Amino acid sequence: MKTWTGLLAAGVLAAAAGPAWAADPAACRTVRLAEPGWNDLAFTTGIASVLLKGLGYAPDSKLLGVEVIYQSLKNKDLDVFMGYWDPAMVGYYEAYKKDGSVETVHQNLEGAKYTFAVPQYVYDAGVHDIADLAKFPDKFGKKMYGIEPGSNQLMFDIIKDPKFSLTGWNVVESSEVGMLAEVKRKVATQDWIVFQGWAPHPMNNDIKLAYLTGGDAYYGADLGAATVHTQVRKGYTQECPNVAKLLDNLTFNVPMENAGMGYLIQDGMAPADAATKSLKADPKVLDAWLAGVTTFDGKDGLAAVKQSLGL
Repeated sequence: MKTWTGLLAAGVLAAAAGPAWAADPAACRTVRLAEPGWNDLAFTTGIASVLLKGLGYAPDSKLLGVEVIYQSLKNKDLDVFMGYWDPAMVGYYEAYKKDGSVETVHQNLEGAKYTFAVPQYVYDAGVHDIADLAKFPDKFGKKMYGIEPGSNQLMFDIIKDPKFSLTGWNVVESSEVGMLAEVKRKVATQDWIVFQGWAPHPMNNDIKLAYLTGGDAYYGADLGAATVHTQVRKGYTQECPNVAKLLDNLTFNVPMENAGMGYLIQDGMAPADAATKSLKADPKVLDAWLAGVTTFDGKDGLAAVKQSLGL
């Protein structure tokens, strides 16, 4: 018994002194993320990617349409999506929630909003509600401007809703950048335009705009007041608990995202560079984000990320 006790004690001491076990299995090293080309999600996904890289993981981020993202999560071709806007995207998520193939794991932002917007001069001229659009078809050219194809279903649904009297209207789909470029062109000449607006986004500072009421049944109450959530494929949190811990810690705020998105849109920075700049400007967020998180090989996660950022 003495010999066994001594060997056990020696083993415990050796384990404590030796290298730590890997926090996640080898299959978790590559973390497959996706975002649909929206700058808020490009920025937050960039943050996650920079942190994962600093922890010794190999983040692989792809640009995909919303429907493709959900199909890829269901098929286990993707691991993480950080951009589920609730309630605006309830319709997209409903089938995947029902079959359990995509899991919502964390609310990463509150204070967001998402609905129709117009320039302030259009609002001042009497367009306060989505129902007001039908009063001025010629002013708008019977067009409303959206973002990427696959991300504007609510606009199409509103056009089909007879209570808005928008028969014959069209949704112009391009991209976030393309839509905002068109908005700025219209504003420069004081022409009328209605478009998808949301916060966080620098557009709220760059353009004098107003949000339209009337979309509660589609975008949610209070001008599309929303929360944003992180989602993963079924079973991912059990398979990769260390990455799951990081995802559970990652919580953003509107001012942080406004600034970060400004780096992307106004400064032309890549998502990883914008994320790095943001983290260096406000490194105290790392304490909460990396609490209980290790590197891929089981070492101090906070120290590793700070070293990778040169802090």
